[in-house]
Amino acid sequence: MLFIHGPALLAMTFPETGPQLILASTSVYRRELLQRLAVPFSVCAPHVDEQALPNETPKSLALRLALAKANAVATQHPNAVVIGSDQVADLHGKALGKPGNHERAVAQLREMSGQTVVFQTALAVVCMQSGYSAVDLAQVRVTFRSLSDAEIEHYLQTEQPYDCAGSAKSEGLGITLLSAIRSDDPTALVGLPLIALTKFLRSAGFNFPA
Repeated sequence: MLFIHGPALLAMTFPETGPQLILASTSVYRRELLQRLAVPFSVCAPHVDEQALPNETPKSLALRLALAKANAVATQHPNAVVIGSDQVADLHGKALGKPGNHERAVAQLREMSGQTVVFQTALAVVCMQSGYSAVDLAQVRVTFRSLSDAEIEHYLQTEQPYDCAGSAKSEGLGITLLSAIRSDDPTALVGLPLIALTKFLRSAGFNFPA
């Protein structure tokens, strides 16, 4: 799926020439992924209401929020190229967000045990000045092993992934909970699909390798 149309920042340095780049997210995971591209960027919180709309599907929710985050920051910084992203764990059409606490994480992992969950990771890149706007969706199919309560408890006590949609960090110990991952972009599961992002950023004026 692909659509293309013609406040205070955290301290990072903008490039002296070329477009400025802003990540519209406070996620440490997305920031670490974006650093792989070796392009200077800044971070700005988008302050977007992430509540789902009535009858909104997980895919639609992720796409809407990714674009809303990018637009919220792009409005404040119209000369910059702004990256927005959102991820929703999709269990047979039911949206699973960040658990926030231990009890909700236990409930999520019990529900996902033995199931295949689609992690809907949406990406938006926007520049108000140039009129550039692009949106894409990377889907990652993750199959969980059948998990015992003891395994769930041990995992959560060890990693405490309460800020991750679906309560499991595949880049950490969460990989032991899984039996398969299927995706065209492995970074999408962590929260930022870099293959699609580099394509969008090239169109927006960046060169890779940097």
